[in-house]
Amino acid sequence: MNLHNKKIAITGAARGLGFAMAKHLGEAGAIPLLIDLNPEQLNDAVDRLKSLGIAAQAYTCNVANEEQVDHCFSTIVENHGQLDGLINNAGILRDGMLIKVKNKEIVDRMSLSQWQSVIDVNLTGVFLCGRAAAEQMIKAGNPGVIINISSIAKAGNTGQTNYSAAKAGVAAMAVTWANELARYGIRCAAIAPGFIMTDMVAQMKPEALERMTQRIPLRRMGQVEEIAHSARYIFENDYYSGRIIELDGGLRL
Repeated sequence: MNLHNKKIAITGAARGLGFAMAKHLGEAGAIPLLIDLNPEQLNDAVDRLKSLGIAAQAYTCNVANEEQVDHCFSTIVENHGQLDGLINNAGILRDGMLIKVKNKEIVDRMSLSQWQSVIDVNLTGVFLCGRAAAEQMIKAGNPGVIINISSIAKAGNTGQTNYSAAKAGVAAMAVTWANELARYGIRCAAIAPGFIMTDMVAQMKPEALERMTQRIPLRRMGQVEEIAHSARYIFENDYYSGRIIELDGGLRL
């Protein structure tokens, strides 16, 4: 895909990894359509991109709400004529042990709300946005690309039952969609980052970050620009579909 003037929707794009991908693709000639829940952060992100000469636009939407998602993607097509790509990036963390034991006594467990909130955004949100994007692409009769942002945690990670389950799910959906949607000219793939220096990761305690870095064979955290580069590769390589790029510095959990 030649990215010039291509309309690419990016969820969770007001900051961090989503913003970095919007900037990188915009610099390559695409028109990034930023989707996020926080209108103030979203508008600020669009203003920052426009100051760089990138014709970005903002769409406020809760990706876990079916009605809002369908309305958002139909509005995008009404405004721009078509949708050429989607990056399913929106996600949250609600970490916790499945069962927490202290002095042989159960003192806590992962709550249903911890589980459900992550599943709603990180898994159901990806399903809803992927479905809506594919629907609009098929209706318009134009090819497109859908990228799901998974995680190294898809293999399972202590304290992340909810997050790991969701990220394994979005990886599997990318492969499934690649098989189902290829007949319509829609390619689907996923990126599974390792530990990337995002705003979310930066909130961790310094000692935890240091321990994490020491486990990475390359001895450093990944940068958001490196993930953005991988997203651009998927868009531009027309033979890449149904696979997952694992970008983790060699780390295995």
